Amino acid sequence: YEEECEAEPTDARKIMILGSGPNRIGQGIEFDYCSCHASFALKEMGIESIMVNCNPETVSTDYDTSDRLYFEPLTFEDVMNIVEKEKPDGIIVQFGGQTPLNLTKPLSNAGVKIMGTSPDSVDLAEDRERFNEFLDGLDIRYPKHAFASTLDEAHDVASKLGYPVLVRPSYVLGGRAMAIVYDPQELSKFATEAFAASSQNSVLIDKFLEDAFEVDVDCLCDGENAIVAAIMQHVEQAGVHSGDSSCVLPTYKIDEKHKDEIRDWTKRMAVGLKVQGLMNIQFAIAGGLLYVLEANPRASRTIPYVAKATGVPLAKMATRLMVGETLESLGLTDDLKVKYHFVKTPVFPYSKFPGVDPRLSPEMRSTGEVMGVSKRLGAAFYKAQLAAGNRLPTEGKILITVNSEDHMGVLPTAKKLSDLGFELLATRGTAKTLADNGVDVGVVLKHHEGRPSCVDLIKNDEIALVINTPLGAPAVKDGREIRMASVEHGVPFMTTLSGAAAAAEAIADLKQGNIVEVACLQEIHAE
Repeated sequence: YEEECEAEPTDARKIMILGSGPNRIGQGIEFDYCSCHASFALKEMGIESIMVNCNPETVSTDYDTSDRLYFEPLTFEDVMNIVEKEKPDGIIVQFGGQTPLNLTKPLSNAGVKIMGTSPDSVDLAEDRERFNEFLDGLDIRYPKHAFASTLDEAHDVASKLGYPVLVRPSYVLGGRAMAIVYDPQELSKFATEAFAASSQNSVLIDKFLEDAFEVDVDCLCDGENAIVAAIMQHVEQAGVHSGDSSCVLPTYKIDEKHKDEIRDWTKRMAVGLKVQGLMNIQFAIAGGLLYVLEANPRASRTIPYVAKATGVPLAKMATRLMVGETLESLGLTDDLKVKYHFVKTPVFPYSKFPGVDPRLSPEMRSTGEVMGVSKRLGAAFYKAQLAAGNRLPTEGKILITVNSEDHMGVLPTAKKLSDLGFELLATRGTAKTLADNGVDVGVVLKHHEGRPSCVDLIKNDEIALVINTPLGAPAVKDGREIRMASVEHGVPFMTTLSGAAAAAEAIADLKQGNIVEVACLQEIHAE
């Protein structure tokens, strides 16, 4: 840019990789892992790798990761300056998350070759209207929805679909401006934010599937054939951003019929989109039916987790597919399997933000993730929680305060915790259901009912674990003080029934002395 150019391009075959840019909440370090593995794969193939990224905290910007490193912002203008100088054979945009993916169209329009999945397929998956037409053509189910371009239209759509609804713009990073809305007042607030975040000046309003299982799927495709790398079940309910959900591989509560349907839909979508490389799809199971929530024709933040669990370097394989190899030539003709339980748990920065409600939502808040591995699901969940900074208790008092819909659902977990020797405390409605069903439980006051309340008990360090499920607007607001007090005082808390059940399973394993086995990934895969 100045008096002297230090680039000195070579004449070798070269491919440029766009990194993920600055780290911020909503864009995990997992994408840096993928970018590095792409560089390593190109090196193995004898192709010169050019890394473009601007984050000093990443491995991709280490001087010896790639053949050439440009420490520049990920904007169209800056990337094109490098393209004009280096003249690469193509650019990989799949491994940096949403930031480089948003450059796909302008770069392609400027005549730059995009490696792997075509820019049109990327746009088809990102543009909600085109994507839903694509799903209709494949006869694949998705939640009822409509688009709105004004606030009045948004209110009309929401009233027709029925609350709660999920409001979301297209082409956003980390679920930004997505929200679950329970009434018209909330809709006015969140739809205005979504319009501001949308590059298309329209927002998608989905009927929100309450109390649904969510499933994450990663797959590899060479344009003609696809394999499923992993079907991961979220511990949290649908509506929580996938980057903020603990998830389990293999699944533990999904029947074979739905798993077969997931594999079928995934492969048909990947081949239909002519994906070359990686694709991530999010499904929900509600009322016994499978729905597609969204598909991303790129590496997802679960790729490092799945690669470590399966022992297959997915980002490297995807890079080879982009360069023209096939799944068959890579020896990947069958869906990948795992023999252990692998649990991924996100790490949150809540302690750095006093006063922020730690309730999970469609907008991503985590800043990292950890993994627990064991032959038993409970032990794997315990290890993951421990690594994330949540030490599950083996004794003490447990506060249970769940919404009315979950009173019966929490019963098996409450019984299990009581049998494990914990003293249970619950707010009035929850306590009545538990007591009526033979569970020994004490009654505590809600925060607004007087003193000492359940929040006071948390602040006095009398509570070892909190189970609080918000479902519907009133329950969300009621639990805010409980959740904030839990974060402030370092008390582990679960905001879903499935999370509470997994925690009870983990505590049972812990009390039986089944946690101690430790093995490195190399030992596990050597088996």
